[in-house]
Amino acid sequence: MVFRRRLKATANIDLIPMIDVVFQLVVFFMVTSTFDLRPGVEIEYPESQTTEQVKITSIIVTLEADDRIYINKEGPFVFDEYQERIDGIGEDVMQDITAVVIQGDSKIPYSLLVKTMDVLRLKGFKGVNLRLTPKRE
Repeated sequence: MVFRRRLKATANIDLIPMIDVVFQLVVFFMVTSTFDLRPGVEIEYPESQTTEQVKITSIIVTLEADDRIYINKEGPFVFDEYQERIDGIGEDVMQDITAVVIQGDSKIPYSLLVKTMDVLRLKGFKGVNLRLTPKRE
């Protein structure tokens, strides 16, 4: 006589712990990622006969530790070239500019920061802002 076994081996895969781990990884990478606002890829734009000039509404001045200065996406400039660029901004363009932000490396000379702000203030920009990183506790 042949006896049949009543209990059969069943293999269940529990997906809930795996989904929890994947979700925690997604949250971890979202929280720890940083975004670089400076341009990363240089491209050459195609030409068009119907293009229109885009009005500049803000200026971002970036200072680096080795005395290089960037204006928006242009640069690097030395201080004299930077001063010429700022002096070359026309009155019609200045009326459209709503914000001026200076961002810089923490190791830049203080004198470079002051001279950069002086050039902007002498040109007539009133609200010059400094971009800072909040202190981590």
